[in-house]
Amino acid sequence: MKPQQLLPLVALLASPAFAAIRYYQVDETFVGDSFLDGFEHEDFADPTHGRVNYVDECTALDKNLTYVSKDTFIMRADYKTVLDPNGPGRDTVRVSSRKQYGYSMLVLDIRHMPTGCGTWPAFWTNSNNNTWPTGGEIDIIEGVNDEGPNASVLHTSSDHACTQTDSSMDDRGVLVSDKCTSAVGDGAGCRVNHDTDKSYGPELNAVGGGWYAMERTSQFVNVWFWARDDENVPDDVKDAATLKQSAKVNPDAWGQPQANFVSSNTCDLDAAIKPQNIIINLSLCGDWAGNAYPSTCPSTCVDHVNNDPAAFKDAYWDIASLTILSPTSSGASKRHHHSHKRNYF
Repeated sequence: MKPQQLLPLVALLASPAFAAIRYYQVDETFVGDSFLDGFEHEDFADPTHGRVNYVDECTALDKNLTYVSKDTFIMRADYKTVLDPNGPGRDTVRVSSRKQYGYSMLVLDIRHMPTGCGTWPAFWTNSNNNTWPTGGEIDIIEGVNDEGPNASVLHTSSDHACTQTDSSMDDRGVLVSDKCTSAVGDGAGCRVNHDTDKSYGPELNAVGGGWYAMERTSQFVNVWFWARDDENVPDDVKDAATLKQSAKVNPDAWGQPQANFVSSNTCDLDAAIKPQNIIINLSLCGDWAGNAYPSTCPSTCVDHVNNDPAAFKDAYWDIASLTILSPTSSGASKRHHHSHKRNYF
């Protein structure tokens, strides 16, 4: 972790995380049932080979695996069914935004994230290209088996080889993997661990969640996190869901991000990262959570998922809002949404 310093203004604006004074305005805000208009449920086989069965929207709503209210969007795993070991995996949910986003800012207000042995929750963006990771991927929240802190990760394809160095990144996190170029079977990416355990899993839930923000420009990708009990949460982050479209948000005032991936002669971010879909999902076991399943957890990962449904009662996302902001030079228009309400518990 790099020490936080009070930098002179000239030095601050010259640093990689703050390349120039920049402003954003609200483009879209998703709260409650508007998530069902802005996102689609994806019911294909899990590409990370999890012991899950991603269900469509109708099934998710009918089984209360997706629940919406005026100010709540919940996605969860089934926690009632003992599985046939030869049948489909545990029902769970994966949603993807209906549109893609280029240079932009997003702010997520989250109350609770999935926890439990075998869980692999993620909030991320991807170019939705059929050949992963062509077009790039940005993992904003990701981890497995309740093991914090949060990891923010950048993946690029071999067509756009990319590395990061700790000396070039102006952030609070710890760079634990510097090779962003990824492929099937070699998918670690450039990984930055956040500097607080409150950024992930049970520690996050214990303080009532918090806020994540991700900013993407042609020159850098920044990821911030503030816990719910942090006294220094910027007002335009805390109130992002209720900002007027005319409000101008300047992230220069937010301080050092947790992760700061930068463009350089060893990483052309503008070429490597294409317009992205926003994805929220919960997998179980699979390529990471299964292979890293700790000895302190029950039985094997797959047997645990098959036989212990009650263990997944806390395996759910509770999201208060997601706000998308665009650079002030681009237009913005509010979306109108319809109601799709179900009982949750």
